[in-house]
Amino acid sequence: MKLFKNLLLTSVLILGAMTVNAQSKVAHINTDELVAAMPETKQMQEELKKVVQAYDADFKEQSTALQTKMQKYDKEAPTQTDAENQKRLQEVQDAQRKLQMYQQTAREELQKKEFDLYKPIAERAQKAIDAVAAAKGFDYVIDSTPGKGLVVFKGTDLMADVKSNLGIK
Repeated sequence: MKLFKNLLLTSVLILGAMTVNAQSKVAHINTDELVAAMPETKQMQEELKKVVQAYDADFKEQSTALQTKMQKYDKEAPTQTDAENQKRLQEVQDAQRKLQMYQQTAREELQKKEFDLYKPIAERAQKAIDAVAAAKGFDYVIDSTPGKGLVVFKGTDLMADVKSNLGIK
């Protein structure tokens, strides 16, 4: 249903634009491919990889410490009082919750970091697309990334020109 709506919307926009002004020129570009080809994207991926590795190392360290504590408490449980075992059980449960919170926080911080790093890349790509479209006289540029709603793209592909504008080979 969503694909149908996107297809219908794209068709209406294209047909409407062509009806309003027969002089309008339409081009397309695969923005995902463009962003992937940008050197900044590779740098972003490397930086994110380092952040992920740091979070993973911290998580594994905390997880190992929790496992060690649980094994120790399991061994000592028969020799401890019920009150002490209950206290230790609560301590382990608190540590497990803390570990889960750490994992969730790490995931959220990673998503924020990815967004913060991606935003200037996307803005640079958009500016390059705008510049090339204006230089070539295109009124509309449609994203031809698969799944974005564009079904037929036989028009002008701006990929080579935009890459050239960005200095990408």
